[in-house]
Amino acid sequence: MAQNIQNRFRAYIGVGSNMGDAQGNCLSAIRKLDSLKLSKVIKRSSLYKTEPVGMEQQDWFVNCVAALETGLAPSELLAALQGIERDMGRIRTVMWGPRTIDLDILFYGDLVISGPDLRVPHPEIANRRFVLEPLCEIAPDLRHPLLGGAMRELLAALRDDKKVYRIP
Repeated sequence: MAQNIQNRFRAYIGVGSNMGDAQGNCLSAIRKLDSLKLSKVIKRSSLYKTEPVGMEQQDWFVNCVAALETGLAPSELLAALQGIERDMGRIRTVMWGPRTIDLDILFYGDLVISGPDLRVPHPEIANRRFVLEPLCEIAPDLRHPLLGGAMRELLAALRDDKKVYRIP
């Protein structure tokens, strides 16, 4: 059941694509996020061209981060994000493989959730330049509830040497 509309949380959503019109896919996903019930996109980072992580023999990604004010519970938000992915043609085949769209809950307020289907904060935030660069653009002082550091501090300490370029 949805939370009362007064109980709104700020969620940060990672957005990525490397198939088809990757920039268009990311922007379309942001529009769809903005149309979710009880939710409103309040800020979006620039788009970034990013080197693949994990499975490196694939096209580079386009990534960004959106800040969302939402009254949806975390599980409802996850279901809504997965619905957007399905609507946009995402088929999960290979871990870290190519995708039309990828939507991840990075943070949901300062909640810590560790379940079989949802882990918040996203467990790889502190290891991923393609997440930290756009997060630092829109929320450099956001603090990680488990690690304690602000996003700008996590970025400064990052050892990931993958290339990330802001798209003009």
